[in-house]
Amino acid sequence: MINFRGSKLALFLLMLLQATYALSAFGQTTIDVKYPGLFNGPLKYAITDSLPSGELLVASEVKITQSQLDAEVKKVSANLQSQIKDNIFFLLENIAVDRLINAEVQAWAKSKKINIKSMKEEDVIKKFVEELTANVTVSQQEVKEYYESNKDAFKGAKFADVEPFIKPQLINEKKQEFLNRYVNDIGKRIVIKINDDWAKLQYPKAINNPVDKLRRSGKPSLVDFGASGCVPCDMMAPMLKELKKEYSGIINVEFVDVRENQILSARYGVSSIPVQIFFDKNGNEFYRHVGFFPKEKIIAKLKEMGVSK
Repeated sequence: MINFRGSKLALFLLMLLQATYALSAFGQTTIDVKYPGLFNGPLKYAITDSLPSGELLVASEVKITQSQLDAEVKKVSANLQSQIKDNIFFLLENIAVDRLINAEVQAWAKSKKINIKSMKEEDVIKKFVEELTANVTVSQQEVKEYYESNKDAFKGAKFADVEPFIKPQLINEKKQEFLNRYVNDIGKRIVIKINDDWAKLQYPKAINNPVDKLRRSGKPSLVDFGASGCVPCDMMAPMLKELKKEYSGIINVEFVDVRENQILSARYGVSSIPVQIFFDKNGNEFYRHVGFFPKEKIIAKLKEMGVSK
């Protein structure tokens, strides 16, 4: 959907394979408490501080300045310039995560006495990921449960025939979940400081979009990210209209076109469509589903949230 040069490493990690802390290690309030929703990824664990003029972020040996951020903005395609300028904090997060993960990979390689100068970056990352996820596995029971809950998709095939295909898929999904957590938790492993004056200026822009407005409405919300022409997305459309009418005044139902809102979609981690995200009345993500989601299952999920007509 969108590829920022500054986030190549973090995104590559995610391709191979979101409990917010109220206080940092030093007892300081995190940025997500002071400016909720400014960052949806690892930087939500950062703390605000009075940094020198021009410095936006400081974490260990990593420092990002306004001039460096401006330079990255210029690299973004022309059709996304207006979107990125309203979501500049998202670009900062991508750049920061890339640099911080890169520093961890280099530290790991050094501890393993690996000569990274003689290797391609992708090969170093693969080795790093392999070690991180070496113990990730799935049980026979998990494989069996997956088969039982998806029997229709296997069109009558016996468990023994599809087991060799299910297990690798589930292991890969678990590895992806592990790496997602690893990347998102970098703010727990490293003290990250954000320029408070800069964050204060960015915050109004961060919440001025359809999704964040719904999250602050005081009502549960269902947001569907998709696009016209996508078959499962088009199948979702009439159901969303029905749900919006049936649950009028009870929940918010919103469709977000990912083509028109590429940055917003990326902020919410949407990499394939359709994606349905359920938010509780406090704006916290309750559940997310990727792909076509039948109406009866949506209603069941709403009931889990305590929502009824």
